[in-house]
Amino acid sequence: MGESYETLESFLQEQRLFPPSAAFKKDAVATAEIYEKGKDPEAFWESMASELHWFKPWDRVLEWNLPFAKWFINGKINASYNCVDRHIQGPFRDKTAIIWEGEPGEERTLTYSDLYQEVNRFANALKKLGVKKGDRVTIYMPMIPEIVVAMLSCARIGASHSVVFGGFSAEALRGRINDAEAKVLITADGGYRRGKVYPMKQATDEILKDTPTIESVIVVRRVGETLQMAMKEGRDYWYHDVVDAAEDYCEPEQMDAEDMLFLLHSSGTTGKPKGIVHTTGGYLTGVYATFKYIFDYKPEDIFWCTADIGWITGHSYIAYGPLLNGATQVMYEGAPDYPDRGRWWSIIEKHKVSILYTAPTAIRSFMRWGIQWLEKYNLSSLCLLGTVGEPINPEAWIWYYKYVGSERCPIVDTWWQTETGQIIITPLPGITTCKPGSATHPFPGTEAEVVDEQGSPVKPGGSGYLVLTKPWPAMLRTLYKDEKRYIETYWGRFPGKYLTGDGGKLDEDGYFWILGRVDDIIKVAGHRISTIEVESALVDHKAVAESAVIGIPHEIKGEAIAAFVILKEGYEGVPEMQKELAAHVRKEIGPVATPETTIFVGELPKTRSGKIMRRLLRDIATGRALGDISTLSEPGVIKELKQKYESEEKE
Repeated sequence: MGESYETLESFLQEQRLFPPSAAFKKDAVATAEIYEKGKDPEAFWESMASELHWFKPWDRVLEWNLPFAKWFINGKINASYNCVDRHIQGPFRDKTAIIWEGEPGEERTLTYSDLYQEVNRFANALKKLGVKKGDRVTIYMPMIPEIVVAMLSCARIGASHSVVFGGFSAEALRGRINDAEAKVLITADGGYRRGKVYPMKQATDEILKDTPTIESVIVVRRVGETLQMAMKEGRDYWYHDVVDAAEDYCEPEQMDAEDMLFLLHSSGTTGKPKGIVHTTGGYLTGVYATFKYIFDYKPEDIFWCTADIGWITGHSYIAYGPLLNGATQVMYEGAPDYPDRGRWWSIIEKHKVSILYTAPTAIRSFMRWGIQWLEKYNLSSLCLLGTVGEPINPEAWIWYYKYVGSERCPIVDTWWQTETGQIIITPLPGITTCKPGSATHPFPGTEAEVVDEQGSPVKPGGSGYLVLTKPWPAMLRTLYKDEKRYIETYWGRFPGKYLTGDGGKLDEDGYFWILGRVDDIIKVAGHRISTIEVESALVDHKAVAESAVIGIPHEIKGEAIAAFVILKEGYEGVPEMQKELAAHVRKEIGPVATPETTIFVGELPKTRSGKIMRRLLRDIATGRALGDISTLSEPGVIKELKQKYESEEKE
């Protein structure tokens, strides 16, 4: 990656600038002084931490023995207390905390007082089942309010939660339970997805014989009589039974700032999933501050993060960040296109959502479906839009800004990771002039660089590896039971610098552009080309809704480019369209970036968090055995793609 990205110049010739409006700037939560304060990271983060409740203040802000950080040394705090108790002692007691929409159409509303009561009772139920401070509890549930209750209840009694995404297979669940050595499993009978019921308790029954540390299973009744399932006496308990039998108040444990709050497994492309350890004081401080300033949060706002709680985005910006700030938020169980493609917009209209935080992959799907679905609904309540999960193509950014935000809502394009715990690179609304496709600048109190092969910072206009150069409060502390892997994976390449695994570029104005995973670089006849660059050029074409680009072996060039393209409705994948797209990429980037092969497809292989799995596309294109597909949202897509690719090759 140290070589120049000659063709990236075209990608970064983004001249459209979007400064904050005078009206937004006037009332913005963040002011320009925040960057000045961020120049002293310890003082900045100390001021943020002081806005939370601590049973005992810290002795020192930071102890940094590279690569191991400790924040708020000897401070005592409780996550549950800060998310719930703190608010019911003031004017937020009867404020709505969660507005939940079930896929079939149910709605539930929980105030902070309701949440307080439910968390206290469930925390006592867990204690009665023998869960104590230091234990691990696995949570495997659909997107229902009880998943938040379960997380906060664990935190209240000092047990670490390990959430496993509800769409994962039983095998994936087993591996994560055993790695965490969990004592209790909290699940549901099932959940809803696109009108279908999917079983969860049945899936857990398959693997519990191979999870020796599990003593009890608690089951939330979500779908009722729809599913027939067994409850094993002495091991399995209905959630409503244990909660109804529990006492009303549970004293919150006074946790050390460095006690583990949760374990979250991140799927690597190879090897077993990494158990990422997040601790309490620093993590809460990081997500509290970033939510407050990046989303310009005000007490009257209605926030909606569309992620699943099974991912870090859901942990930080559903379960913790909003509740720490006393926010009202929407939670939705189902898909964006069920019962029709206007479901999200109907929810925004119904609940007057003011802040929407979603993934570029969702935005590109909406582009493909057409603006007629938006035009049916009143989206005037929206004030701020956010993106998360992967770099956003400039044209998708513009579409989001124009059609969803009606050219009045700032966009915060955020970069961060499971490992960082909190948003790291982002615009601040009211301050930052945005460039479509750029994550802009590091959040105050954090520092990032783009470095070359030797680890030296590149000059403006240069590209290389994205690294973080200073510790930040919500950073992972280690990998669970694998300190050696933690050091090698994140700190082994460039001494003193955290390796993110992403490529980056600094433009002449000092803006950061995220180029995707380092692996997603194609070398064509000596030219290094980023997949995101070619994908952005393709999406820039009026007919293209979404694309994924990979490198395939080529006798002369070394590698050539293969493009998998989803067309917008109304366009056909005919040979003329292939030629038109090739000409378009040539014009936008140059001949070297022209796809050798363009395959029109109906879907792309994506993880359940919405990321395109280019690795699987490479496996298909090269005829290799397919790697792990347990994280795929729609496993059947692979078969269709394989057939499509092979038929194209024969032609």
